[in-house]
Amino acid sequence: MHAETRLHPARARFLFSGTALALALTLGQAPAVAQSRELPDFAEIVERVGPAVVNIRTAEKVKMAEGQAEMNEQMQEFFRRFGIPVPNQRRGAPRGGGTPDDDGPMRRGVGSGFVLSADGYVLTNAHVVQGADEVIVTLTDKRELKAKLIGADQRSDVAVVKVEATGLPVVKVGDSNKSRVGEWVMAIGSPFGLENTVTAGIISAKQRDTGDLLPLIQTDVAINPGNSGGPLVNMRGEVIGINSQIYSQNGGYMGISFAIPIADAIRVADELRAGGRVVRGYLGVLPDDITKEIAEAIGLGKPQGAVIRSVIAGSPAEKAGVEGGDVVTKVDGKTVDKAADLRRLVANVKPGAKTTLTVFRRGATKDVVVTIGEDERSKKPGSGSEGGNEPAPAATAPSAALGLKVSELTDAQRKEMKLKSGVKVDNAAGAAARAGLREGDLILSVDNVEVSSVKAFQAQIAKADKNKAMNLVVRREDVTSFVLLKPVR
Repeated sequence: MHAETRLHPARARFLFSGTALALALTLGQAPAVAQSRELPDFAEIVERVGPAVVNIRTAEKVKMAEGQAEMNEQMQEFFRRFGIPVPNQRRGAPRGGGTPDDDGPMRRGVGSGFVLSADGYVLTNAHVVQGADEVIVTLTDKRELKAKLIGADQRSDVAVVKVEATGLPVVKVGDSNKSRVGEWVMAIGSPFGLENTVTAGIISAKQRDTGDLLPLIQTDVAINPGNSGGPLVNMRGEVIGINSQIYSQNGGYMGISFAIPIADAIRVADELRAGGRVVRGYLGVLPDDITKEIAEAIGLGKPQGAVIRSVIAGSPAEKAGVEGGDVVTKVDGKTVDKAADLRRLVANVKPGAKTTLTVFRRGATKDVVVTIGEDERSKKPGSGSEGGNEPAPAATAPSAALGLKVSELTDAQRKEMKLKSGVKVDNAAGAAARAGLREGDLILSVDNVEVSSVKAFQAQIAKADKNKAMNLVVRREDVTSFVLLKPVR
């Protein structure tokens, strides 16, 4: 009796491909495999870069609330009375759950980093060392060195720590600006505390606006908790980024990770090493992206630039004459495509320097020279005011076509809100309500023309093209935005 012969699907595919290969060679055709490029070999790169990658452990003293220690002791006494093992209590520990060598419980964390200089400067993420009372750097030769925090910048998520050592292996820094989408990259770090773990993938995208200031590199390299602060390395063995964030719905890797471009990280690190902090420029505006519809309606053409929704009272922008509704298209000749570009370009200007903003205002382009201030995170946008002590004149009759009822602003109201023009919305219905207008809004301009009175507002409405949506610059509290008002036909 002969045993039945079966082929495993994978084996069958192998036999078929072997037959196809022989036939292709017989016919003089090059097989597809021979035409493809070889897959990358990361082994040599890991050998070169790996020794400069470090594990970072942190410890932070947990500040216990008043009465918490007493409650802990009471709970431990309860467990002891009923013969239940006391949770998290180490043998020989004093009553209260501490240890003989510390002042209380510690919160511990783990991350990664890499050596920038042979004398012990290490680059990592700010969130890895944030709040730490103790930072321990473990080298690949198993040496554990206590590190000193030189500086951490939360907005860029970059930090520099220093260990007392010499002759350390260092990474080679590459040019992140020259990296390309689709390029092979790898990460080395300590995911879940597993030191010197290597993962690989490709650059999925660049200039991702997921950070506060820096445009990030998106990859599909596996990054997990503990990888933060480790290097993103290209196929030339150069560090082009710091692994910093992941997109996740469950806290673990889901195929999307982000790295801080090394060009930006080194600039921040240099400032931290020089002065312990990063000094940034301050303009004092709330910018927003501009949509295609609004760009077309106001005559800007393509949706490029940052629209100013609010100008902070007393800020450099206000002193220079920047207005709500302005669209900033350039900073010192550098193009502003979106709001994030404006924030970054201004942040890179030294405080006290004069900067030229190119703005699009009411259908025309003009330059505004601003003396940039210093960014202090304590500064908060001022709250606007719509009210006044003097009664407003009687409102005009509502427009049947637009559903708007507006009234004049008094001189006191204009002065208080620092406005040169505008009318106040007393009622919004119909088309006006559908556009998002509501009572209390201030209409500053109609189709790029300032309206300084109710009469001027009505005249501009009358002149508007009834086949097109009107663009209104509207201020609500301290925020200015564009509203497209479509007339009823």
